[in-house]
Amino acid sequence: MAALQRRGLQTRILSSEEEEKLKRDQALVSDFKQQKLEKEAQKNWDLFYKRNSTNFFKDRHWTTREFEELRSCREFEDQKLTMLEAGCGVGNCLFPLLEEDPDIFAYACDFSPRAVEYVKQNPLYDTERCKVFQCDLTKDDLLEHVPPESVDAVTLIFVLSAVHPDKMHLVLQNIYKVLKPGKSVLFRDYGLYDHAMLRFKAGSKLAENFYVRQDGTRSYFFTDEFLARLFLDTGYEEEVNEYVFRETVNKKEGLCVPRVFLQSKFRKPQKTPAPVTPVLGHES
Repeated sequence: MAALQRRGLQTRILSSEEEEKLKRDQALVSDFKQQKLEKEAQKNWDLFYKRNSTNFFKDRHWTTREFEELRSCREFEDQKLTMLEAGCGVGNCLFPLLEEDPDIFAYACDFSPRAVEYVKQNPLYDTERCKVFQCDLTKDDLLEHVPPESVDAVTLIFVLSAVHPDKMHLVLQNIYKVLKPGKSVLFRDYGLYDHAMLRFKAGSKLAENFYVRQDGTRSYFFTDEFLARLFLDTGYEEEVNEYVFRETVNKKEGLCVPRVFLQSKFRKPQKTPAPVTPVLGHES
């Protein structure tokens, strides 16, 4: 199995068969079922982790390679770095980072109480280097666990796609409060026309680019324009926002699977100093 990767500012071009499939699959899940899915979102992710334990996702050792920000934001080599992993799952990104960089302290949270427990049970979990907690980023205040403007970098990796599009801005507002001015959110998630989007069967569509899996978990597929607007409207500045295209090739089976991700970096603006009001002398 080999993977070929390239980057670009335009999403991939669909084949005529793929275009036809998306045109056919226009029927939306009923409002009643959509409301039920929203109410049961946490339960469905908890059941996902119950079924899969810690075995579903591979450890993400690519994170520091892809997001050099985790190294470059230091002023000197062994400077302590405080980060937040928003949506940590069972620690597939968190623990490789902590192993690779002894000067990181990480806050980490997840929607699923079961996922948080798996993180705490991991032999690499060390309360001196990491604080993990359960949090619904759309409504639970991060300031209850993380001091204001104390975080050097936030990772938001394959997390926002699981949130209803109407609530995504709430996640970004929540993160904004704990991020230091001048520091960035490092984002990676599913892009428009990713292979996973085209595999959904009829009856899975919730809204434009938003689908439900058979287990009740949901996934949104981002365009760069949608993501940029989401961040900019919340007060961030755009640094990088581009598609990553991967072709996973299985020569033995003659398969080529097109993957599309969106990899981005958005910065919280530096604070502008308050203007100095000149003191005018009185005329005699």
